[in-house]
Amino acid sequence: MSRTRRARRTWGALASAAAVMLTVTACAALPVEPAALPDDFIPEPSASPGDGTGALSPDGFTAAQRMTVRVRNVGCGFIATGTGFALDSHTLVTNRHVVEDAKRITVTTYDGRSIAATAATTTTVADIAIVTTEESLGTAHARRAQEDPVEGDVITVVGYPNGGRLTSTAGVVLGPTTDPKGVAVGTVLASSASVEPGSSGSPVLDEDGRVVGVIYAKNYSNQSFIVPISTLNTLLSEESLFVPEASCAPNQYQATP
Repeated sequence: MSRTRRARRTWGALASAAAVMLTVTACAALPVEPAALPDDFIPEPSASPGDGTGALSPDGFTAAQRMTVRVRNVGCGFIATGTGFALDSHTLVTNRHVVEDAKRITVTTYDGRSIAATAATTTTVADIAIVTTEESLGTAHARRAQEDPVEGDVITVVGYPNGGRLTSTAGVVLGPTTDPKGVAVGTVLASSASVEPGSSGSPVLDEDGRVVGVIYAKNYSNQSFIVPISTLNTLLSEESLFVPEASCAPNQYQATP
C-alpha cells in the first residue's frame, strides 16, 4: 500500500474548536457538533485511483468509475439522489439517508443503464445501506481495504454530486472524530475532500484504488465525513445488524431481506 506525504503539522484534538452546523450531503441541514476542522491542507497532485497502465477499460472509464452508480430515491412526495458503489454484480453500498422512505429506488450505471432495486436494508450503527438488484450492475466491483486511512493520507472521492455527472475529487484525511450526527458507533473520519448533495454514498479510495470509506455528510466549511472501511467491513460480516428498509408505499416498493 502506497503512502503519501503526511501533513506538515499535527493538528490538535478535532473536538476542541467551535461547533459547526452539519449538512447531510443528500438531505437537510442538521444542528450538530463537531468541532471546526482544519481546512488548509493542500495535497500534492497525484494520479487518480486506477490511472496506472491498463487501468482504463476500452471505453475509457476506470474501474473506480465503472463500479460507481447514481442512486435515485422516488419517495412519497419527494425525489432524492445519492451515490453508491458495487460490492458485486447485484449488491451495492450507499447511505441509509439516501434510501429512506422510498417508494421506488433505481440506480444508473456509468454507461447510462437504469436498473431497478429489488431490496434495501439499513443499519442504525452507521449511515449505511445495502441495495440489491436483479439486473447485473456490471463487472467492476469494489476492492475493499482492510485498514482505515490515517491523517494526511490523500484520498479520492468518486460520485455524482448534485445528481449530475460522474466526477472525482481529491482531498486529505484530517483525522478521526465523533459522528457529528450522533448516531454512529465508534469514530468516523473527517477529510478536506469537497463534496455536494448527491455525493452521499460515494466510495472513498486510496491511491491504489481500494475503498477506504464511504462519504455520508459535509459541514459548512466544506469538510466531508466518512464512514471508515473498518466499520463497513464489520457491518458486512454481521448481516444481523441490517434490517429491511420500510417503504412509504409498500404496495409499490417492497424492501425485503
